[in-house]
Amino acid sequence: MTQSRRIITRTIIGISSLIGSRFLLNYIKKEINPRNIHPYFKHPAPFILSHRGGMYERPEHTALAFDHSEKLGLTGFEIDIRISKDEHVIVFHDADVDRTTNGSGRVVEYTLDELKKLDAGYHFTDINGTTPYKNHPKAKIMTLDELFTCYPNQLVNIDIKDHPETYEGSIAAERLYQTIVKHDAQHRVLVTSFHKEQIERFNLYHSNDIATGASQAEVTEGILKFYTGFSKLYDGQALTFQMPLSYKGLPLTSKRFISWLNSRQIAPGYYGVNSIDLMCDLITHGVHTIVTDRPTLAQQFKTINLR
Repeated sequence: MTQSRRIITRTIIGISSLIGSRFLLNYIKKEINPRNIHPYFKHPAPFILSHRGGMYERPEHTALAFDHSEKLGLTGFEIDIRISKDEHVIVFHDADVDRTTNGSGRVVEYTLDELKKLDAGYHFTDINGTTPYKNHPKAKIMTLDELFTCYPNQLVNIDIKDHPETYEGSIAAERLYQTIVKHDAQHRVLVTSFHKEQIERFNLYHSNDIATGASQAEVTEGILKFYTGFSKLYDGQALTFQMPLSYKGLPLTSKRFISWLNSRQIAPGYYGVNSIDLMCDLITHGVHTIVTDRPTLAQQFKTINLR
């Protein structure tokens, strides 16, 4: 039995054991109280965000990518953050620098000055198989401070990547919060993380003035309860689910599922959306946020559908 099937089986057994109780019956009948709309979600929807700035069209997480995305009129960026050796918040995805730069080794082993010397366009290859951004002056690793300063009108979906059990992970939530407040960006950011503990840590620093999304564990819980018929048992507090289009062969884009999320005032968001037809279908079904690797396609979609 696969791990995912074991999880589903355990979940079903656990939930089924409660069915005869008065608590469960009362809980199922409980009304869902409407939430106040967070300022982040008061911006015009749908949100169309460029994944790492649009990693299929420009070197990811560089000013080249963010400039390109902003010029094309997208709502904002989906980015990742990590902590440098000297504890700066940098805009970067991987735990090491090997894949995207001409350096090698773990991000946390580099100071900011050392990271700035790396060529973040070194490995980027365009559709013609060439590397047009090697040694480009804007193909550099950025700090979150720089991103906020350079793009004051863009919404930013921020994913905390450092593992909570590492030192850099232990300070990531606090450093992120400090940076957001420094730039008065509380109402234009959404904070998420694969790690539930990072979201819980971040929430300790603010009083619901910064929007947060669900961790992978929270998304999985919601999906399992919806598809096993116990959707009313889901009691998560996340304001959005950021999801792939499918998980282990299970499609996650059904109209019923999207409608359920909206009924719970959980903004449905999907990443890896790289075709205009799929963008159209998702928006028609009620999806709030689309994250794409191809900003050029997003611009074409907006031109056709969002006039």
